[in-house]
Amino acid sequence: MYIWDDSGIVRAVASLVASFSVLSSSFRSPINEISLSTDSFRQPPSEVVDLIDPLVGTGGDEPNKSGGMIPTTAPPFAMTRWTAQTRQNFVSSTSYNVTDPRIHGFQGTHQPAIWMGESGQVVVQAGLGTVTPAFQDRGLAFSHDDEVTFPSYYRVNMSAGQGGRIIGEHSSSSRVGHIRYTFQNTTLSPFVIVQSTRNTIITSDPSNVTAVLGGSAYINPFLREIAGSNPERQDSIIGPSSASSFAGYYVARFSEPFASYGTSNGRTLYRNTVSLEEGEDIAGWVTFVSHVQQVEVKIGTSFISIDQARRNLEREIGKTWRLEDTAQACRQEWKSALETVTLTGTDADREDKKWKKIFYTSFWHSLQYPYEVSEEGRYYSGYDDSVHTGISYSGYSIWDTFRAAWPWQILFVPERISGMINSMLQDYEQGGWLPMWKNVVETNIMIGTHADSLIATAMVRNMTCFNQTLAYEAIKKNADVPPVNDTTTQYADREEHTDYEVRAGLTLYKKKGFVAHDQHTEAGSRTLAYAYDDYAVSVVASLMNQSSDAEFYADRSLNYKRIYNHQTGFMEARLENGSWAGPDAGWTEGDKWAYTFDVLHDMNGLIKLKKGSEKFAAFLDEHFNGGHNDHTNEPSHHMPYLYSIARFPSKSAERVHQVALLERNYGLGPEGLLGNEDCGQMSAWFLFSSFGFYPVNPASTEYIVGSPLFSNISISLPDPHDTSSPRIKLNILAPGAPYKKFIRSLTINGKTVDQPVIHHQDILQGGVFEFEMSESPTDWGTI
Repeated sequence: MYIWDDSGIVRAVASLVASFSVLSSSFRSPINEISLSTDSFRQPPSEVVDLIDPLVGTGGDEPNKSGGMIPTTAPPFAMTRWTAQTRQNFVSSTSYNVTDPRIHGFQGTHQPAIWMGESGQVVVQAGLGTVTPAFQDRGLAFSHDDEVTFPSYYRVNMSAGQGGRIIGEHSSSSRVGHIRYTFQNTTLSPFVIVQSTRNTIITSDPSNVTAVLGGSAYINPFLREIAGSNPERQDSIIGPSSASSFAGYYVARFSEPFASYGTSNGRTLYRNTVSLEEGEDIAGWVTFVSHVQQVEVKIGTSFISIDQARRNLEREIGKTWRLEDTAQACRQEWKSALETVTLTGTDADREDKKWKKIFYTSFWHSLQYPYEVSEEGRYYSGYDDSVHTGISYSGYSIWDTFRAAWPWQILFVPERISGMINSMLQDYEQGGWLPMWKNVVETNIMIGTHADSLIATAMVRNMTCFNQTLAYEAIKKNADVPPVNDTTTQYADREEHTDYEVRAGLTLYKKKGFVAHDQHTEAGSRTLAYAYDDYAVSVVASLMNQSSDAEFYADRSLNYKRIYNHQTGFMEARLENGSWAGPDAGWTEGDKWAYTFDVLHDMNGLIKLKKGSEKFAAFLDEHFNGGHNDHTNEPSHHMPYLYSIARFPSKSAERVHQVALLERNYGLGPEGLLGNEDCGQMSAWFLFSSFGFYPVNPASTEYIVGSPLFSNISISLPDPHDTSSPRIKLNILAPGAPYKKFIRSLTINGKTVDQPVIHHQDILQGGVFEFEMSESPTDWGTI
């Protein structure tokens, strides 16, 4: 059994050494013998990268009460992430789960979250003896004791039957996977299969298996290559765009010559064939002479063409066959990204190291999505089924990430923000709307047009390297133009073959100020989301000197008040005739408790509705003490900080500590995330909370103070407007944290701060945030 503690990697390596020691030397090639040391894969040295636990969130009760994560190797925002495949993935299931006993391949995946579908993936698997391409036949038993996992390198020792062992390793660049197989204790001939297509699950119902047709596999024994394509897109039945020409393409290049080769449909092998373009479950396979002890595979991927996949392979990895080179380059990227923050706890004890590991694992999670889909300055767009020039991204989980993940990325990777926004604007030009949840194309998942917030959050922070006029046009369309068939479509969750959902129910919202529960699903949540998005539009309008628009949308952002039921003290959806729909009707992944506080942009207005700060704080107490706070889902993320807005910051400090440190929301090992990661949002909450503040209203420049989780945090931020300029140095001092959780005083560069609010410009000017901490509640910030 794998022990999930600081010595886990050491134990895994020790187990590998023991397993190899019994192997017969008669089957080894001295030239190709694998080194069991991880030293070369820990170069360049980086303590913070070594602290990352890639297995966090890979177990637990799926699909809702787990992180939904997989232990991938890839650099930040990589197009294709590589992972061991322990199961078939589909909507509500990822390709790796720590409870599974077999590995069925190494998968180049494009599934951005557990509740989204896979698209255009490729799987590589090795074996010994009889070629077995089918998923149900090719699984190799393994133990977690025999895994080594880093963000840049993965290794596993697998049983291949008849006493044979296969050591599988992989790393990658953004668009190229690099795999190495070492064959031990066998006289059987090794083989490698590359799977193009499979029978897949288009919905989240495991019984709904659909054949993926139109894929291909091609073999060139002279170039030692298998190439192919996979048109699978599990989300194809939701959203308005067919993306009919979509495919994932690949070119797999081998280090060794082929002894034999062929293609397959499932269990049916076609020997000596060099192409296959029809049928189900398509794969190419090759064998090697029995004395071959090691094979490396470099596999370029593309969304444009096989030729582009080959160019990606040549450009990103080139002529090297050293897996160590690929892994070290990947590690260098993570080192550069993550060493921007240095943490010091109260002491160097085991507990302190645990929370550092959680921090850097969270930091790693926060820099994975959205993912790159452009290749040498070109990208495939599923919106108009064409290839364009430009930079593009996919995997926009905006309902989740607009809250904290996006503000975090603005701070730490500002050089990517213009590309990410321009990508959304390209989607608007080619599809007619900004994305809500883009996975290749729009999927209509979740509610609200929170791309409005992404743009406002960037612009209010003076991130404006994109076409602002086009951006304003796009968000104004979101606010003004109802979707097609708005008055006749309910827009149920994952409603199939539906046009762009955008602000469903906008027709009635514009007329009456709310979305009607008897006309549209999730009406209460939609009303609150549209009110916030109106606020975001008003922010952009003001920055664009559109004063009348700014005033109009700011007034309309107060529509949240129209669904506040003064008699019950809760938000409540309405019917079209204005009557109440009932306290449990019309909510998105939450209830009346979660959504009564869902007024990110006007919390002071909500406090007034609750008859003042004291009653508001008492209502928050009832929320937390009554077990209503569900941090596993995003609508609750801002709630610990609301006490500070109501001038009870000591209560915010207590609730932040409760959520971050005392509950099971964050930890190490497979069950280290109690809720879905959701493309970095769960982690971003912990990251900001570690600093001692959080962006409750991300479309403003304010961060609300909670309580720092480390005693000394050194931050090195890139200049948001010129990343070649000297970096911004910020030091957050909180002596005694986290054991002292209450704040007695706060100074920013020597200036006293009396209110629990920090501004974005305070962060960008650098210097020192100095918290004086206390073991007991104080009156700081209450005036």
